[in-house]
Amino acid sequence: MSAFVVAPPEPVGIPVRGSSALFPVRRVYCVGRNYAAHAREMGADPDREPPFFFCKPADAVSVTPNGETGQFPYPPETSDCQHEVELVVALHKGGRNLSLEQAASCVFGYAVGLDMTRRDLQGAAKKMGRPWETGKAFDASAPIGPLVPASEIGHPAKGAITLEVNGAERQRGDLSDLIWSVPESIAFLSTLFELHPGDLIYTGTPEGVAAIVRGDTMVARIEGVGELHVSVV
Repeated sequence: MSAFVVAPPEPVGIPVRGSSALFPVRRVYCVGRNYAAHAREMGADPDREPPFFFCKPADAVSVTPNGETGQFPYPPETSDCQHEVELVVALHKGGRNLSLEQAASCVFGYAVGLDMTRRDLQGAAKKMGRPWETGKAFDASAPIGPLVPASEIGHPAKGAITLEVNGAERQRGDLSDLIWSVPESIAFLSTLFELHPGDLIYTGTPEGVAAIVRGDTMVARIEGVGELHVSVV
């Protein structure tokens, strides 16, 4: 067996509720503007736009165990870092060109996540026609709580999704408001990429995204899935 010239990175593992095993993260896909009200607040037309996707690196995932408060280090080179609460889907099977039924069967479980965004850098990149990585794919930009197996909770298609900052609610929506459902997002994504076990999909955020500052505490909740507490440091 060949040796590596440097030590390979440790895989990112997400705790699974009710198990001592971890879920290994392979890739992180994110669905853009997947709630109509959020699409409108970002200046898009949700009635005409097919789903689109962007990625974050696996090591951007920052895990907070159940019952604990995680830490989000405020990123450099921004004065407008914003929160986006999202339902996260974890896959234990994959494939290409999946049907809706096949896509649903790929889901291992769900978690509460945050797609943290350097909005000013993202906006500047958009204006210049450049990629979004500096706005979306920075270190620790994907906080997440424990995974809850679909075998325990089923496949949530409705239920409140909210985010509070320092006790004041900023975001509220319902999973039923998703423009593209979880199976539809997975199936569409599988036409663009071959999906694999270990892939995560952040499914989009409701309206109300706004800036956070150091010292803030965010509490993200999804009915039937759980909650995630994160302090900005």
